[in-house]
Amino acid sequence: MSDFLAAYQISRTRFEDEVKGLTQQQLNWRMQPDSMTIGEAAMHVAGAEVNFISQLLGTPLDAYGDRLKKAATEGVVNNEPVPFSPEEITPDAVSQALAFGRAMAEPVISAPTDKVRATVIKSVLGPMIDGTGAIARLAFHPAYHQGQVYLMKQSPGYPK
Repeated sequence: MSDFLAAYQISRTRFEDEVKGLTQQQLNWRMQPDSMTIGEAAMHVAGAEVNFISQLLGTPLDAYGDRLKKAATEGVVNNEPVPFSPEEITPDAVSQALAFGRAMAEPVISAPTDKVRATVIKSVLGPMIDGTGAIARLAFHPAYHQGQVYLMKQSPGYPK
């Protein structure tokens, strides 16, 4: 087991638990005009995993994987539109995206090779980082957004 696996599993499972069972209306509720929705945050979490792992392994992606990878940055760290519309962000779509991202990330996080740890990639925020830095970010990233989701769900106006 890698030094990051337990942290990843805890933060990723807590994020999944926070979004599990939400309706499409809840997933697409926007707290403020420029804020992410819970559904967009879920696509972003999965997208960051796809982004980092595909770079670390040099994995080619199909059209869905490429679109999910774009959710790591588009509409989050740049002014591009989110690559998934509210109509597409359904409970099933969120579940599928999270499963896709986790299936790519968890095996690498559980046993990263020395080559993966040394590989230099572009992070979601722009700086170049090595594989160990990417895995460290993936370990805490879902927890960051889990906190946001929890706060959104407690906000006035959130659909019950």
